[in-house]
Amino acid sequence: MKLHELQAVAKRLNDFDFISRVRRVENNTIEITFTKQHSYFFNMTRGHSHIYKADPQRPMQSYNAPFDTLLHSLLSRSKLQRVDILDNDRILQFDIAARSSYKDKTIRLQLEFTGKNTNAILLDENGIIIEALRHIDADSSFRVVRPGVELLSLPLRPKKENIDRVDTGSALSLEDIDMYLETLYLKTQEQKIEQAKKVKSASITKKIKKISQTTTKLPDQKKLAQEASTYQEYGNIILANIYHIKPFDKYLKTDDFLGNPVEIPLPEDIKPTRMSDYYFSLSKKAKNRAKNIHIEVENLSSKKLFYENILHAIENAKTFYELELLVPKKAKQQRKKEKLRFGELFWIEDYKVMVGRNSNENQKLLQAAKGNDIWMHTREIPGSHVIIRTDKQNLPDSVLQAAAKLCVDFSAKASGDYLVDYTKRKFVKIQEGSSVEYDKYQTIAVRKDGVEIRE
Repeated sequence: MKLHELQAVAKRLNDFDFISRVRRVENNTIEITFTKQHSYFFNMTRGHSHIYKADPQRPMQSYNAPFDTLLHSLLSRSKLQRVDILDNDRILQFDIAARSSYKDKTIRLQLEFTGKNTNAILLDENGIIIEALRHIDADSSFRVVRPGVELLSLPLRPKKENIDRVDTGSALSLEDIDMYLETLYLKTQEQKIEQAKKVKSASITKKIKKISQTTTKLPDQKKLAQEASTYQEYGNIILANIYHIKPFDKYLKTDDFLGNPVEIPLPEDIKPTRMSDYYFSLSKKAKNRAKNIHIEVENLSSKKLFYENILHAIENAKTFYELELLVPKKAKQQRKKEKLRFGELFWIEDYKVMVGRNSNENQKLLQAAKGNDIWMHTREIPGSHVIIRTDKQNLPDSVLQAAAKLCVDFSAKASGDYLVDYTKRKFVKIQEGSSVEYDKYQTIAVRKDGVEIRE
């Protein structure tokens, strides 16, 4: 942030005298809410620190570090005394009368937009550090940032504008600082969402490519049938010539039943009396695979379509929350330490949501679901079944809405209005495969935006 931008922000924030809520909504972003209409966000990322104004946001995850606990306990529902620019530098200092204090006591929140020293620090009225977003040891800097340590001042910087800024491409005057910060938010969010879409789209595209390669490598049904016939004949020829096979022979050279010369490879470490069974077993496997190869093709095609629908949903996502639902971060998946044997696993507000990618996985999810789990499906449209693990708890409407959107995203190609029926699993009766009948259901209307996917 530039110094003159911070000065305009400080002037605006002095219009408020009460802080409703303070919390961290992203790893490096702190939200300060003054009124329902006035939430300001302070992104303390080193090298990219900035301030923006937007509607209150859902935190990307739960933050329970000591810094977050103290932010809430000391600053939420507190009286704002004043906001200053410290030492004419890019440091925004909030003086706050803490709500938890039994007597007059000032807490300071110091937001430092200072390049490599960018940080958010809680101080008492004597300048002693209570907590900080980032701790810094003596090995890293002359300026130690640790609880219980007096915070030293930063060296005076040359009088020039800092390069640590975000270019909004806007000629808006700082006289209307709220509009300026809202425009900054829209610009930066648009850039960040587009970047996130590229990363997540690349991940899904890689999965689609892998499925296509696997499908291409599948053996031909006629070729498998021919292999089954050949192995069957090999087994019969070995039975007819079993007494001609000598120990350590690698091949059986003889004639087939039509008098044509044939050379059959003999498996190692198998007794001659069991060699025919070896080829009969290969024949049976090839015959069964030839019979069921179309099922493999259908399953792979269904999975490919599933991921193509995810890709389409990513391209039309408008918020980070939508993107995070579609393609969760690896760290989040690892934290849950749980994998699904079949289907795709999602987490919505810490509720486990399972989505079938084809008819076979839909059927397995139905069989594995518990009676009080929630089952979802798009009405009159074949597609993914969704199971929400409830653990006998009542689900928030936000979870049901988000899961219904996933159900539509993974089942419908075209944009439009869809209906998603849901009920408890115990009210769903499996008819054949993944076809079901259900009652005692409710319905959620979902709008799918974007253009139609064309084959």
